[in-house]
Formats: sequence, C-alpha cells, structure tokens
Amino acid sequence: MNHYLAPVELEKAYRLINHGPTALVSSQYQGIEDVMSASWVCGLEFKPAKLTVVLDKAAYTRQLIEKSHQFVIQVPTARQAQMVHYLGTHTRYDEPDKLETSGVELFRLPEIPVPLVTDCAAWLYCELIPLEQNQNEHDLFIGEIKAAWADSRVFRDGRWVFEEVSEEWRSLHYIAGKRFYTTGPALDVE
Repeated sequence: MNHYLAPVELEKAYRLINHGPTALVSSQYQGIEDVMSASWVCGLEFKPAKLTVVLDKAAYTRQLIEKSHQFVIQVPTARQAQMVHYLGTHTRYDEPDKLETSGVELFRLPEIPVPLVTDCAAWLYCELIPLEQNQNEHDLFIGEIKAAWADSRVFRDGRWVFEEVSEEWRSLHYIAGKRFYTTGPALDVE
C-alpha cells in the first residue's frame, strides 16, 4: 500500500488531469480485470466532478466499463512508460495474459470495486454516466468522479509539484510511434 496516497477534493480533481497526461484506464466486470492506455482524457465539470475519456470500440477495457459502469483513470509516471506503451498497443482480446505480460501491478482500496494501478501519481474513481449515442458515435464516455487520490510526494495543496521530484515522477504525454514527452519544469507568471 502506498503510504503517500492522499485524498483530493472532488471539486479539484480535474487538476489531476488538466495538464493532458496519457492516462491508464482500469475496469473490472465479473472478476475480469483490464487496463488500457488512453491519451484523450479531459476534465468536464467541477461540481459534480466529471471527466471524459475516449475509448475505441476495439478496446477490451471498454466492454468492461459498459457492463460494470465503473472505471479508474490513473496518471502514470515516466518510469512506467514501457508498461504504458504496452498496455496501449496490446488488447486482451488477442492476448488474455496482457496484464501479466505488461508487468502492471494492481491494488485495491476499501469500498472501490475497481482495481487501481500501483505506482501512479494520481487515481480518479469514476462511475459511468451512460450516454449510448456519445459512446457509439464518438467513443466518448463520461464519468462522474466519485473519489480521487494523488501521491503526496508529487501532488499536494491542490497542485502538482513536479519540480520538486526526480524526472521519473513526471507525467507522460504520448505523441506517436513509441514517443512520449514528460511534463517539463514549472513556469510561473506574475
């Protein structure tokens, strides 16, 4: 268990994803778990806290979310880049042992029915707001954020502190062709 896991106010949970990181999406249905990478995750509303995520029809995780109506968005770190890429380029449809092969480690929190990915910088537990037209026509899923946490070594007092930690803690931003960028140094303005 991560001793640095700290709750984040739901009205400020959007701050965990508003810098555009590549995310990991986990879900579970009837004992089957899966995790996938997603680049299109966006905050939608403050109160109640909501977010959007685009999930292609070819993604196994999508069917678990459609059935369970629950998922977790995670903000992985630079040290997880290889795993993030693997989870985004392999599907459980073709590779039933995808999670074991990727090296992803999962953990659970009381009262949260979905597994969370170990060693991420942030986690947002969501319940699906089913809008079939959006999901079918645009692959767009809306989740109401019911709980959020961040690793206090890298997010505290409602903001990221990437400049205070080593580069391995920085969030990932997928470009294409096995290339990521990481969050850069802070730039404050007057």
